[in-house]
Amino acid sequence: MDETKLGAIESHFADIIWQHAPIASGELAKLALAELNWKRTTTYTVLKRLCERGLFENQNGTIVVKVSRDEFYARQSEKIVDESFSGSLPAFVAAFASRKKISEAELNELQAMIEEMRRGEV
Repeated sequence: MDETKLGAIESHFADIIWQHAPIASGELAKLALAELNWKRTTTYTVLKRLCERGLFENQNGTIVVKVSRDEFYARQSEKIVDESFSGSLPAFVAAFASRKKISEAELNELQAMIEEMRRGEV
């Protein structure tokens, strides 16, 4: 199973965990009921899958994060660039920009990130 991909529902559930962790499994079941209308068994089944993927860990009934949300999405993005653009970030950006206009604010943010990288700050 690919740990870098989550379906929409799994992603929503993972976001709940990332927002509240560490969290008692019983409390997580209550949040999943409120936000996803899930039964306790569904919560624990999906939680088990996410734990098997290495994202979270159940430590005596408390769910803790093993991979942060930022790290997870960084890995996912890296895999997309590697698989779809032969690892070329410029090719990815070119493909993205050909379909979606990049705003002046976004260009400035990207430029600032590039400058930070050149200075070794990232």
